[in-house]
Amino acid sequence: MKKEKCDSILKSYRIKNNLTQEELAEKIGITPRQVQRIENNTSDTKIKTLQKYIKILKIEDKDIIALIKKD
Repeated sequence: MKKEKCDSILKSYRIKNNLTQEELAEKIGITPRQVQRIENNTSDTKIKTLQKYIKILKIEDKDIIALIKKD
């Protein structure tokens, strides 16, 4: 998956859901700093963390599929 595209989609969905990095971090069970690193493309993201992002932010299937097809 193209990391830059993935991170920008995660950030846009967080903003669309009116969540701060701190609020999202609490819901996912990671630190706000980890959310910041993911959104700034300075950290590798575990699959489990991505799954939580998808569930919490209700990321649409079409966006997930588009990311996969970009590889």
